[in-house]
Amino acid sequence: MHSRFAHPAAPLHPVFLPLTCAAVPEAPVELRAARAAAAGCWFALLGGCDSADRHHLPRLLDALTGAASERVERRGGADDLRDHRRRVGRAQQRILDAVQEGDGAEYAEAFADYDQVIASALASGGARASAERTGTTRGRQGSP
Repeated sequence: MHSRFAHPAAPLHPVFLPLTCAAVPEAPVELRAARAAAAGCWFALLGGCDSADRHHLPRLLDALTGAASERVERRGGADDLRDHRRRVGRAQQRILDAVQEGDGAEYAEAFADYDQVIASALASGGARASAERTGTTRGRQGSP
């Protein structure tokens, strides 16, 4: 069995935010911009150099976080939003700390955590909206 990573000539492209991409059918501009900056920042960290992406990443993550927070706010209450903001804030800060420290391993790990938090918010918002459209919530059939 051959993997695309098994061949030495195969290009290796980092993929950031795969869970978030899977949670939304059409990637919003905030997601596309954050993914591009994340990859650019990753290459800068590996090369030990500075890049514009390292400086733009915080603003782009804020925009993506804001878009996900809006979705959480629409589907849930204040407790959901407060919990989401706490979790995403902690994950986002880990990314920024890793960039500041130039720690590529921590950066990759922190991005995986951030991806999980954002994807969960987007997926649960989509699941709730779907349940409301079909009249089912928490496994129960709604009355007509």
